[in-house]
Amino acid sequence: MKSGEDKYRIMLSGYIDNELTPEDKMELERHLSACQDCRRELEAFNKLKEVTGAMRYADIPEYVWENYWKGIYRRVELGLGWLLLSIGVIIILGFGLCALVQKFLLNPQEPFLLRIGVAAGGLGLIILLVSLIRERLFAYNRDRYKEIRR
Repeated sequence: MKSGEDKYRIMLSGYIDNELTPEDKMELERHLSACQDCRRELEAFNKLKEVTGAMRYADIPEYVWENYWKGIYRRVELGLGWLLLSIGVIIILGFGLCALVQKFLLNPQEPFLLRIGVAAGGLGLIILLVSLIRERLFAYNRDRYKEIRR
């Protein structure tokens, strides 16, 4: 094998993947017209690309998913994850709420009407969020098709 051909053999994968510059592509095509070995290697690369392009991951059978969803580890893991996330969000919101109360709502330099408006808006948002969460929990616990979806 000649050392100049190493350059062209390296360029073959870039040629297959359309990653060569137009100049490099023309140079490689000129070389391919004269070099039988590189043409054969290009054909092998093309076949390999066809085979690997047609490959797909096999789907996991339904019974495997059913066992997964019923597993105790999954339920504990999800429950613990949601619990820790909820605790973290409560702590962060609690600190934010304390800072809002101390630095804004109790600050006499801020306009009174603005402080009342922010407090009313925040309280309304909290009430709506609690109502939405309660509604979702109520609907989830009484879902007639819950067992079918799992």
